[in-house]
Amino acid sequence: MEEPNKHGTRFWAGNAVLVIALLVMLFMGTLSQFLGMGAMFLWMALAALGFYLIYTDK
Repeated sequence: MEEPNKHGTRFWAGNAVLVIALLVMLFMGTLSQFLGMGAMFLWMALAALGFYLIYTDK
């Protein structure tokens, strides 16, 4: 007997966005040379979007 899928599409999309946010954090030094303070705002926006998607999954 198979278990039903406990997590929806928003959960997995949120995790994917958080992986991208992690990559942005790892390359923050390089990105900040190109984007300046925009790199920090990009990271904050990605992290916020990722958490939003995870918490709104039903």
